[in-house]
Amino acid sequence: MKSFEYAAPKTLQEAVGLLQDTWGKTEILAGGTDLVTCLKQHLTSPDRVVSLKNIGELKGIQQNGNALHIGATTTLAELVENAAVREHFPALVTAAESVGSPQMMAMGTVAGDLLQRPRCWYYRNGLGLFPKDGNTDLVREGDNRYHAIFGTDGPALFVSPSSLGPALIALDATISVAGPGGSRTIPSAEFFQVPRDPNQRETALKPNEIVTAIEVPLSGMKNATYEVRHRHGLDWPYVTVSVALPKGGGNGRVVLGQVAPTPWIAKSAGALLGSSTVDETLAGRCGEAATAGAQPLSKNGYKVQLVKVAVKRAVLTAAKA
Repeated sequence: MKSFEYAAPKTLQEAVGLLQDTWGKTEILAGGTDLVTCLKQHLTSPDRVVSLKNIGELKGIQQNGNALHIGATTTLAELVENAAVREHFPALVTAAESVGSPQMMAMGTVAGDLLQRPRCWYYRNGLGLFPKDGNTDLVREGDNRYHAIFGTDGPALFVSPSSLGPALIALDATISVAGPGGSRTIPSAEFFQVPRDPNQRETALKPNEIVTAIEVPLSGMKNATYEVRHRHGLDWPYVTVSVALPKGGGNGRVVLGQVAPTPWIAKSAGALLGSSTVDETLAGRCGEAATAGAQPLSKNGYKVQLVKVAVKRAVLTAAKA
């Protein structure tokens, strides 16, 4: 890998001051479970790496009024071991536990999960976010078994790799970030974005900003996550579904993962959850509704059926929570 300057600031303000306003010039190191791989694969070659390990205010989980405050550098292991998280947010627990590897759980951070780069094998082999060979779209014409089935009209056909993203959106979480202009809060549903060109990234975060915390409302909504994967541990699922059921009326939330360049909100499925008591029939209808708008590629049509099954099971699991 290319040589770089390493900085380990002790304050958030100092860390922000070390970042540049162009992607790739500086990179942030938290747990390093994705960044180190990207450095080795020459997917990024920064001049400076800024470590967050010494900034205490980014760590820990506390109740903050009617929300749970989760520090950005809280590890996945700390997240699943926290009593309040386990009591109120089983959707987050399941999503984090599914990462599987004890090493990844111990080192990987909550914000790092949100900010990891796509796992598309074309991208990881240095062919870019929108891989082409001349006029040939390598994803559309090649092996796209694990790529998107929603939002496939544009050039971005990778899937969002975040395990926690769908659950946080279903739970209506907000994400706090700090930059040179101060702090701002981004709704989780707006945090993930589809890049318009290869020099952009997959979130609303700016190059000189740092995620500081996630706030998850203690709304009392029943919630669950269900995944379909080839095997457990050291692998990514084919399809993920996170569900939050309404309390006292209103629409529920059904958010799909691993099926689009961003976590995909299945609005028609969520609308069904506020209409009547959840049972097998309603859960099945939600599964069918969640596939509306799917546009599979040549080799991943199987994901449509997986969405139907995963949504049904996630809805039933949430109802029993």
